[in-house]
Amino acid sequence: MSRHLYLETMESRKEIHFAPVQGYTDSIYRNLHHSMFKGIDAYYTPFIRLEKGHEFRPRDLRDCDPSVNTVERFIPQVLGGEPGELRLALTMLREKGFQQADINLGCPFPMIARKGKGAGLLPFPEKVKALLDILGEFKDITCSLKMRLGMERPDECLALSPVLNEAPLSAVFVHARVGVQEYKGEVNLDAFERFLEGCHLPLYYNGDLKTTQDIQTIMERFPSLRGVMIGRGLLANPALAEEYLGGKSLTAGERLTRFRTFHDALLAAYAERLQGDAHLLMKMKTFWEEFMPWTDRKALKKIHKSTKMSQYHEAVLMAFTGDRAEV
Repeated sequence: MSRHLYLETMESRKEIHFAPVQGYTDSIYRNLHHSMFKGIDAYYTPFIRLEKGHEFRPRDLRDCDPSVNTVERFIPQVLGGEPGELRLALTMLREKGFQQADINLGCPFPMIARKGKGAGLLPFPEKVKALLDILGEFKDITCSLKMRLGMERPDECLALSPVLNEAPLSAVFVHARVGVQEYKGEVNLDAFERFLEGCHLPLYYNGDLKTTQDIQTIMERFPSLRGVMIGRGLLANPALAEEYLGGKSLTAGERLTRFRTFHDALLAAYAERLQGDAHLLMKMKTFWEEFMPWTDRKALKKIHKSTKMSQYHEAVLMAFTGDRAEV
């Protein structure tokens, strides 16, 4: 594809945003992915949250610092909770010079949801309204919101539509599951469609987008979407957005070559940040929990059983030279 045609396509297509995934999409990952793969319109930090109600986790502050992020457009995400917590988070982001933020009302993990944060807020429209009323104090920061269909029922989002429509939100990203499902079971496209019909804000779909055909199917069924947000699909196949944009998949050989380069760059970057082989191995094993799931099982088993970097390198070599499967 010529550079001119690429830029023309970028201007006319629906947007693809890289969803934040805790434990994966830190600044190192975002920066390297952006430098090696095309097609992503925005990257997000994993949610920033307060510890004990008043202090931010140091690692969150480091990760969102503009000085360590080189992507063209990265947006910090904050965990939705009490209005006071959101005020503190947006104040901190304003002080760092941010003009955009995303509010997480989608995290399904019980330790978060039971505290009335993330997806745990979805059954309570009045609490969501109180949270979003804070945005009036931050007219210099454009906020979007990531959510689910509900915490326990997929119709919970319908009661939220009037609240969201009246809020000063730039966009809504909806994962088409309920919180109690976490990431299991089927997405509910019918419930998503009912929400879409009542939502007056720019809307993005999220959930189980693993192939270019998955993206195309969603775009065709919901043509009014502004775009999609993809998380684990991009962790598995870092070239997914680029393949969709270009209209053709990489060959198995091209994937192995480019993915090996990406893996090696991540390994080198994490080796500079992390102390000791044990921490580095733990980080890279986590990476392989999502990356290239079609890899030969023996190679994946050897990766996860590695206790020394020499063993890890041997297993990775097996993964990249023994895998010829297409996705």
